[in-house]
Amino acid sequence: MPVVTVQWVKPEYCFEARDEAGLTMHMDSSAGHGGQGFGVSPMQSLLMALGGCSGIDIISILTKQRQSLSGLRIRVRGEREKEVTPALWKLVHVEFFIPGIEKSKAEFAAKLSIDKYCSVAETLRRAGCVITWELVQE
Repeated sequence: MPVVTVQWVKPEYCFEARDEAGLTMHMDSSAGHGGQGFGVSPMQSLLMALGGCSGIDIISILTKQRQSLSGLRIRVRGEREKEVTPALWKLVHVEFFIPGIEKSKAEFAAKLSIDKYCSVAETLRRAGCVITWELVQE
């Protein structure tokens, strides 16, 4: 079972998360809630995790299709519930920028990731979040 440790490292709300391999991530509250810019907010880290999880899936899927990736960028936007605590993500939109890959293959990989393989996407969906996505051509 994976284990992470979260340690309070600086006033007011600055934390360092560390996994069993020693990799770290810094978290902080937003500036509007007393944060100091030490790290991302825990809720933003969920959006980042969605992008990372989906990115891993897409690279894996396209590699299995013998596609040669020249780059991959993912932008994730989210809207949280209003005036409730806790305020969960209710709408999330993911934009995939996958240059140099045939559109149908890129769309297939993105769809498989978001709809089938990405554990973070499924975790958010089970909490009631609606996730949409699009392939953006640059």
